Amino acid sequence: MFSPPQNLPSDLLPEKNTKSFVLLSFEILLITMAGIIKPMCIVLIAAILAAAVAPRGEAAIGCGTVVSYLNPCLPYVTNKGPLGSCCSGVKGLYGAAQTTPDRQTVCNCLKYLAGSYKDVDLSKAAGLPGQCGVNIPYKISPSTDCSKVN
Repeated sequence: MFSPPQNLPSDLLPEKNTKSFVLLSFEILLITMAGIIKPMCIVLIAAILAAAVAPRGEAAIGCGTVVSYLNPCLPYVTNKGPLGSCCSGVKGLYGAAQTTPDRQTVCNCLKYLAGSYKDVDLSKAAGLPGQCGVNIPYKISPSTDCSKVN
């Protein structure tokens, strides 16, 4: 069972004023979660929108998969953190994209994501494959023609 913090004023304790206690608890939860939920919503919306522009075909990989592999890279490409575990995601995605439709889907997702985040440092995003020891035959850029990826 949940116990209220010991330092709450007595008029906010559940047995005194249940409505105020519940509202205060909800406000604290919202404030705490706001810093976590906003970035997650942005990534989810980007994945949904990227899926809408992804080429249709035999691809086994969707934009949601691309986002989940590359999520650890977001702090790095937005200049908010180190490279960290980004390369394991880049290498995992590279290994998962086995067919031409997979590679074209990944390309289209990367192209869309690179152009949709205003805070993304495009030179850092474009340099990720080389920095992680992966050779891809196209540049990560909003101007890439993914239909030419084999």
